Amino acid sequence: MDLVLFLTFAIVAVGCAVNLVLQRHPISAAISLIGVMASLAVLYLLLGAEFIAAAQVIVYAGAIMVLFVFVIMLLNAEAERKTGRSLVARYIGIPSLVLFLSLLGVLIHALYPSAERASFGGFTGGTPQNVGRLLFTRYLLPFEATSALILIAIVGAVWLARKEAGE
Repeated sequence: MDLVLFLTFAIVAVGCAVNLVLQRHPISAAISLIGVMASLAVLYLLLGAEFIAAAQVIVYAGAIMVLFVFVIMLLNAEAERKTGRSLVARYIGIPSLVLFLSLLGVLIHALYPSAERASFGGFTGGTPQNVGRLLFTRYLLPFEATSALILIAIVGAVWLARKEAGE
């Protein structure tokens, strides 16, 4: 049953990701991104990381996607116009991508030949207590640096918005 669920949601995630890249309308692309995030949350649940799955849904599929949709609506983004594709992208791009991914797979397999396989429900580090302990001990400096960068970005956005408004 776990394998069936994994394959189902993995296919949904990959399908939504492909649709995200191929979509010409920004709102439809944002909805495809929500599908990717929700499928990833289910995959986290299958691995036994309930807290990470909940954070995935709340933070990414919820807050970040609402922000994306608001930005798209504020910018009044329209569907992309179709342009003529170059022959290089059409005839060399896809085979080059397949070759690159194949070489990447061979390289990863050569570097990590006997890597431990993931087992469904075998991950026990996804509880809020474990995440909080790691976040505020081992990863405190990156956490605080990220907080400072986000604060700087917010102050910069407010400053730019005030400057454009003429205040």
